[in-house]
Amino acid sequence: MRSDRLYKLITELRDGRLHRAADLARKMNVSERTIYRDMETLAASGVPVQGERGVGYWVTAAITLPPLNLSLTELEALHVGLQVVGEAADADLSDAAKTLSQKIDQVLPEERTSAPASWGFAIYPFADAARGFQHLPTLRQAIRSRQKLELSYDGTQMTARPLQLDYWGRVWTCVVWNETAADFAELRADLIDAARILPSLFVEEQGKTLADYTNRRVTL
Repeated sequence: MRSDRLYKLITELRDGRLHRAADLARKMNVSERTIYRDMETLAASGVPVQGERGVGYWVTAAITLPPLNLSLTELEALHVGLQVVGEAADADLSDAAKTLSQKIDQVLPEERTSAPASWGFAIYPFADAARGFQHLPTLRQAIRSRQKLELSYDGTQMTARPLQLDYWGRVWTCVVWNETAADFAELRADLIDAARILPSLFVEEQGKTLADYTNRRVTL
């Protein structure tokens, strides 16, 4: 599916390195022309893609919302509302939703050099995003209280320590320490089948923290 390919492209680009379209096309098993179109879609969706044809592409910064930011719920509500209004037949309301989306871009608490082109109108179908919304309150609560989660994810079962929520153009991901696999994982919220907070608390342990995950990504 195209949405899956776009997410894979984000994963490839977020290391901050320059990636040639030819290399990306080979990895995704598509044409270079398709990669060019995908890059335009990602940029229009608010992903901070830099580069051009013949040179290469990279992502300048991750789109991350701090888990302790209490405005996350408000941002989710705005996101859903803007999407609904933006798809309305009323042209004035649709334009107003896009304008409001651009204003929201300017106040997002994220460390990056420029605001996305359109936070509220992104690359993934609305139904995909809606599937992930239902789990965000559980994920946020577990992050705040440092409680483990029992997850059913894309057909697999795991016990995980939730560490951080990230936003990628309508798809939310959660960085976790997967205790079942003894490794880090970045889970798409829309692929979580069930999430239950466990009574078990967790403390920071060397090799299992968000800082460890970030450092490992930098060295890859």
